[in-house]
Amino acid sequence: MLSNPLIYFVIIPVIMLGGVALCRNIKQIRAVAVTGSLALTALSVWLLVNFLDQRAAGDASEMLFQASVSWFAPLHINLAVGVDGISIAMLILSSIILLTGSFASWKIDQPKAFFLWLILLSTGVFGFFISIDLFTMFMFYEVALIPMYLLIGVWGSGKKNYSAMKLTLMLMGGSAFLMLGLIGIYYHSNPNGELTWNLLHISKDMPHSVQYWLFPMIFVGFGVLGAMFPFHTWSPDGHASAPTAVSMLHAGVLMKLGGYGCFRVAIYLMPFAAQELAWIFLILTGVSVVYGAFSACVQTDLKYINAYSSVSHCGLVLFAILMINTTAMTGAIMQMLSHGLMTALFFALIGMIYGRTHTRDITKMGGLMKIMPVLCVCYVIAGMASLGLPGLSGFVAEMTIFVGSFGHTDMFHRVFTILACCSIVITAVYILRVVGKILFGPVQDEHHLALTDGTWWERTSVFTLIVSVAAIGCFPNFFADLIRATFTPEIFTAIGLN
Repeated sequence: MLSNPLIYFVIIPVIMLGGVALCRNIKQIRAVAVTGSLALTALSVWLLVNFLDQRAAGDASEMLFQASVSWFAPLHINLAVGVDGISIAMLILSSIILLTGSFASWKIDQPKAFFLWLILLSTGVFGFFISIDLFTMFMFYEVALIPMYLLIGVWGSGKKNYSAMKLTLMLMGGSAFLMLGLIGIYYHSNPNGELTWNLLHISKDMPHSVQYWLFPMIFVGFGVLGAMFPFHTWSPDGHASAPTAVSMLHAGVLMKLGGYGCFRVAIYLMPFAAQELAWIFLILTGVSVVYGAFSACVQTDLKYINAYSSVSHCGLVLFAILMINTTAMTGAIMQMLSHGLMTALFFALIGMIYGRTHTRDITKMGGLMKIMPVLCVCYVIAGMASLGLPGLSGFVAEMTIFVGSFGHTDMFHRVFTILACCSIVITAVYILRVVGKILFGPVQDEHHLALTDGTWWERTSVFTLIVSVAAIGCFPNFFADLIRATFTPEIFTAIGLN
């Protein structure tokens, strides 16, 4: 197993945990966090290059770099790993956001404890994306969720205790549904042979009656983390109270576990129920898209605006997955990448602005463009990516989703696709409103005239994210091909993609 490169996505964070625990001052802690994050980023890029080389050499395996070690033989639990194009894209996203989050947390209070919990959260995220054993995947899923309570409760602001408890209880409720669904899949994984947790070995022809009750449990379990209506209410409060790096990792990566799980487990393993019951969840996710956008319009707190925007954008991910066709699902994964990067950029900038102005109320800010031009230009770029400006990631992701979704010829799908398209207009309303108010409006507080612009570590964080957003927008075919290649003939047969 140690010869497999995937396991190092777990080993490196564990080493980082040990390194941070041994550090004696903040400079050493920063060095460990940045060095480890750079190592994970380099490893994810190396993995991408080797993955493409193996595909070019003709390796058409469903998952590459597979390895498995038995953990608990009586229940067939294994540490089984493997990746495809979607997994690698998520690993790259996670490493970039962990790296930029480390720079954004340069001046955090109690840095040792903070980075220990932050790195533990990232360990769960990386482990989740490389796992192909359902039990192991669920274990890493929980490892990623548990640190959120302390990260918000200790280092958060505002109603942090309420937000931390609400987030924890709602996500644990979703986990309960998820665990019951996974156990049901396990006991129906291979009725004619040995039971298994392995995604690639689980039979996809389990009885339709079983799929009917397992699919909703799995989709709701992961959908809670994906902020699906009406289970989204934990998300705005959690985002608003979380410290900057936690908001970045939470919105940028953690919520993507929900979309990834819905595709990898619910849609892939229960294709019949997915086809039959998709309309129910299309209604819920369609409401998420429009409701989240409208809710963002009436907020005055910068974090709440971005939090409700995340509800809308993550709802669009689940909406596209439920369309169950190649184009829409490719767009869903691209939207996961795009939203992960641009919402991390938003939360980083909001944290930097709040650290200077000590307010997130847009009615109390104005004229910041001439006071901190670098950070404000970056905020405008983030806003343009969010509303779908061509040349940035938001445009290619959302356009792919809408084209794929409108490919359905029935009235139901087309009506909901048109409603989802309306969210773009609503997004433009709240983005341009905020930009006009806080960046170009009159200065509301004379003390703001003495504020400074971004420091070198802050600029490193936001510039890295901007380059990543522009890369997806300027070279969409590379990412689309990487994702689309995941839909192998076996998956086409299994879930009826077209």
